[in-house]
Amino acid sequence: MFENLENLRMRYDEIMHLVSQPEIAGDGAAFQKLMKEANGIKPLVDTYAAFKEAVSEKEDALAILNEEKDEELRELAKEEQSEAEKKIEKLRHELMILLLPKDPNDDRNVIMEIRAGVGGDEAALFAADLYRMYTHFAESKGWHTEIIECEETGIGGMKQVNFSVSGQGAYSILKYESGVHRVQRVPVTESGGRIHTSTATVAVMPEAEEVDVEINEKDIRIDVMRASGNGGQCVNTTDSAVRLTHYPTGIVIYSQTEKSQLQNKNKAFELLRTKLYDLKLQEQQARAKDERLSQIGTGDRSEKIRTYNFPQGRVTDHRIGLTIYRLDDVMNGDLNEILEALIAADQAKKLEKLNEAG
Repeated sequence: MFENLENLRMRYDEIMHLVSQPEIAGDGAAFQKLMKEANGIKPLVDTYAAFKEAVSEKEDALAILNEEKDEELRELAKEEQSEAEKKIEKLRHELMILLLPKDPNDDRNVIMEIRAGVGGDEAALFAADLYRMYTHFAESKGWHTEIIECEETGIGGMKQVNFSVSGQGAYSILKYESGVHRVQRVPVTESGGRIHTSTATVAVMPEAEEVDVEINEKDIRIDVMRASGNGGQCVNTTDSAVRLTHYPTGIVIYSQTEKSQLQNKNKAFELLRTKLYDLKLQEQQARAKDERLSQIGTGDRSEKIRTYNFPQGRVTDHRIGLTIYRLDDVMNGDLNEILEALIAADQAKKLEKLNEAG
């Protein structure tokens, strides 16, 4: 481990030297590539430097204990040794986590798909609530969201919505949201005051680039038509709606949120590329059974992952057994506590697997 860290430290110093050279500083593409690499390893380099400093502090304290006769100074040295050992243990754990193999898609933007499940109109209303929850969360992170495809109901619900989330590390955080979300509440549409259970499914897909997926034009049918629906944020009622049909997979994309036919076509192709890339990733995960079982949140999308119970004001994430009683905050986009717990559990599971292998 320490040999790898030393190599990374030297590489970081080398990059910092290179980017200070005029020929690199003047080459935008080369400069950006090197800075991206540097930013990727900087957390490791900084943590390793802090680790080495803590080790040095411990050694200094031990030297005083071995040489010093004065009891007061020895007591101070013991305290410093104890503090340094705590720091070393904490930083060693942080280094282990930073050295875990990274998901190559973690730095990508995402496309999220929310579909109303069991529960009719109430499920569609819940799907719309989830969409608002994620857009508020994205805003709190300084990320940008944009609707790509959407089908609304007349009472403010969404049968399904696809939207992009653009921001640093979006996939690394939002990937834990894939799965079946369940709501328990008295529906707006229910006059009897009975609690209903409805569901919505969420899929989080890393946004694909053109180089990730090759689309043969012969495999696509493009239809242009007038946008339809209830109006609102998902529809521009012009002759600009675009429908893509991908023959090999049967995937159909319908984009009508923009006034420009070209914009809708670009959005539709963006979503199609991402769905095809996602299919490829799912096939890879299906083959790598052990890897899939060691992950939290990126596996089976038919898994019930979370319940939102309105009468009790609680949210329960079933994967890690976490229950919090701040439902209103969560529905307003405060997902930090849940997502931080999921990330920590995922890291712990991967560390356990790494230790078993080692």
